[in-house]
Amino acid sequence: MIDMLVRLYDLPESQGLYSRVADSGVIVRRPGAYEKHLVANFIREHFSPKWVSEMEVAFSRQPISCFIATKDKEILGFACYETTGKGYFGPTGVGEAARGLGLGKALLFKSLEAQREAGYAYGFIGGVGPKEFYAKAVGAVEIAGSDPGVYVDILPEPPSAE
Repeated sequence: MIDMLVRLYDLPESQGLYSRVADSGVIVRRPGAYEKHLVANFIREHFSPKWVSEMEVAFSRQPISCFIATKDKEILGFACYETTGKGYFGPTGVGEAARGLGLGKALLFKSLEAQREAGYAYGFIGGVGPKEFYAKAVGAVEIAGSDPGVYVDILPEPPSAE
């Protein structure tokens, strides 16, 4: 899967999106270190053990390089950055029941804005699935020749014990 490049110095306005998300009762924030196991459980349940590993890198940083979307004290989605490599966004995901509410886009913006605030001019979105989403949301462009990029020789998951 291809990587994409984002101009962090030229991100679209995000306050309207944040207001809409907040008006629906969702809080987008950095998790606390004491919530690491809860975020890991959410990612493991809804996504991938490999993503749990990347999330653990996010929790090793100060500030934590992860954002979560919550409603009524339940995690609905997450986004990490600076886990796969410097300047990288991802992994990210929103649980199926909460999709279509703008949470993925809000989490994306929070993460990219955090990278910009850390001094990066450009960010990378690695191993992109929904290219059209990232192109429309933040003007991301494909990086020619980036497949497989840094994702070479990935170890397979062991067979299930079931």
